Amino acid sequence: MNRFSRYCILLVLVSMASCREVLEPKSVDLLEDNLVLNEPADVQPVRIGLYSALRATAAPTVIAGDFTADYIQHNGTFTDYRELATKQITPANGAVSALWGSLYRTIYVANFIIERLPQVTGVTEATRKSVLAEARFMRGYANFIATNTYGDVPQVTTIDQIANRTVPRTPKATILASVLADYQAALTDLPNITTASTNVTNNATYLNKITCRAALARYYLYQKNWAQAESFASQVISSGVYTLVPNYQDVVVKDFIPESILEVGYNLTDDPGTGNFALNNLFVSRREVIPSNQLVASLVNTESGERVQTITFNAQNQRGNDNGWTVRKYGTGTEDNNNIVLMRLAEMYLIRAEARAQQGKLAGADGAVADLNVLRTRAKAPAVAVANQADVLSAVERERVYELAFEGHRWYDLVRTGRAQAVMSAFSPNWNVRYELWPIPQSEIQQNTALQGKQNPGY
Repeated sequence: MNRFSRYCILLVLVSMASCREVLEPKSVDLLEDNLVLNEPADVQPVRIGLYSALRATAAPTVIAGDFTADYIQHNGTFTDYRELATKQITPANGAVSALWGSLYRTIYVANFIIERLPQVTGVTEATRKSVLAEARFMRGYANFIATNTYGDVPQVTTIDQIANRTVPRTPKATILASVLADYQAALTDLPNITTASTNVTNNATYLNKITCRAALARYYLYQKNWAQAESFASQVISSGVYTLVPNYQDVVVKDFIPESILEVGYNLTDDPGTGNFALNNLFVSRREVIPSNQLVASLVNTESGERVQTITFNAQNQRGNDNGWTVRKYGTGTEDNNNIVLMRLAEMYLIRAEARAQQGKLAGADGAVADLNVLRTRAKAPAVAVANQADVLSAVERERVYELAFEGHRWYDLVRTGRAQAVMSAFSPNWNVRYELWPIPQSEIQQNTALQGKQNPGY
């Protein structure tokens, strides 16, 4: 078998359909893995495979973060999206399985690199350290999403086929401790960038120390470690590597803008505009889901400023329950906005604003209100006035809706802030506290005996 064929096999491994068994890869994959990472020339294709695995997590994460919450209403025929929109989610939901599968594929490829790369001779120490750091980051990132989506999840740390057949659920706290350890290890050896590069695409596509600091800022926000969240967000903002674009419209209609910290790209041959879990297909082609009336009301409010450009209106679409509004953020392969942004600089301002508000730092140049007004000025929205802590925290929540709509944050935000029950019960009569976690996919429970009888409560 030639090297090209072996590289193709790895790429197939990380792009399998969601129904493929993840915790127990077929033996043929493990046999081919023995061939793929044997010499220095194999390292770069395996690294590309790792980024390909990450890319597959992007659309399902947006679906989890925004479709589970109050951003969408069902407008099509697919059962998966009707369940999400009407808050009647089941363990057999295809989107639930798609996210699980993509996350564990990322973890598997990361573990493959972590296990195999140290054994490959002839690789420079600098390359070995940086690629291992990328693998540690990716594993941590995938585990972070997994545990915040499903709760206690299997902690897979090996590519051993036998060991991975019966991996039990691991407490969320243990998973999060491993996430922090992976991020800290990655931060040590990822490449350093000290100034903004003319190659914006590279800054957003490949990991560096600033990327990891941004992930740590989000990590500590979720952990309610306000001081650390503020510190890491400040490090990202003050680095100068990433800058806010002057016009919010560019956030909606352009790829690889200067504020993108981590972004996954596509081309005509792997365009996300087609497929069951492709965002452009869901939002535009099929109009399977449309912006909810509640979200539309928020975005057309003058408080959102130019963030209303996230959605667009066409009266010709108005019929039945269709309100005529469509999400603009995700285009096709022939458009300049078909990528998916995983982290961008605006989120760092929002993280810092929330962390500062939680610490009582409200006014002044180093206060939460100043951070909110940076984004509101960019969006040509009215400035936020200094108020009490509760009002500022409410302003942060609203600003995250305006600024980050359809980037996969809303449900996670509501759950982590304890606001899910209040907001979602007003949105849907079917809302139940069980929906603060997604169910473990039914297919995984059937395949992994250690998961049987261990479904999340209420499912």
